Amino acid sequence: MSNEKAMVVACIDGSKLSEAVCDYAAWIAQRVNVPLKLHNTIDHHHETADKVNLSGSFGIDGREHLLEEMIDLEHTQGKLRIQLGKSILEAAKKRVVEDGIAEPIISLQHGSLIESLIELEDSIRVLVIGARGKIHEGQSDQIGAKLSSMIRSLHRPILVAYEEFKKPKKIMLAYDGSEAAEKAMDLVASSPLYKGLVCHLVCVGKKDSADKLLEKAAGKLGAAGDIEVVIASLEGKPEQVLCDYQEKQNIDMTIMGAFGHTRLHDLILGSFTVKMLLNTKTSLLLLR
Repeated sequence: MSNEKAMVVACIDGSKLSEAVCDYAAWIAQRVNVPLKLHNTIDHHHETADKVNLSGSFGIDGREHLLEEMIDLEHTQGKLRIQLGKSILEAAKKRVVEDGIAEPIISLQHGSLIESLIELEDSIRVLVIGARGKIHEGQSDQIGAKLSSMIRSLHRPILVAYEEFKKPKKIMLAYDGSEAAEKAMDLVASSPLYKGLVCHLVCVGKKDSADKLLEKAAGKLGAAGDIEVVIASLEGKPEQVLCDYQEKQNIDMTIMGAFGHTRLHDLILGSFTVKMLLNTKTSLLLLR
């Protein structure tokens, strides 16, 4: 168990969304009054010299010379990755200091991003990450290759940034009465992050049952104080009508539970979480 104080952790990789990640992370850290850590990982996963088959047309001396050159190249590439990681973190530090974070924590790690975050999990209050990294930049119909696995692996709130930071004023809580939705509602009701915001409490389903769920939930949210509640029951394909509602109501952030079903269920029927990750038009805060 980590002894570190719970903090906001911003995962940055130098992609275009890294600036938005920094801004969202700084906003959250200041709202909930916790430290901010800037986290970058250097993944050295690539084919190493000792795994390459050099048998065949090269003589012994030729193979040894080539191996030495490959090892030197590998060493140079490793140094360049470290320099790049430091440069990315320095730019991020400058960004969050301008956002009002006096002393951000800098973290440069080697290895798998997911494994490094699992090690940090006990000290994470909120994780902030871009929807797309360097590989999928400019591909609005794609999400980061590891994003889904990361959300499944961590049981911490994860904010996924999609576009340039906009200070949230209107949030949407996707509510269906499930355990995950109840946890999300409890978080909105109790956290200082949402005080003073307008919360659109939205349920997709048959109108009668949706209205009953919303009435009860709205009462609980309203009792928390400092949150203006707007309720809306919608019918249709959930990811489609929720994303349409986001756009029509100028929602700044959507909050929902994530991966409420088993992997087998998701494999057969598809995951609503992944569908929202692919279709949402604004930042998405996922709760496990």
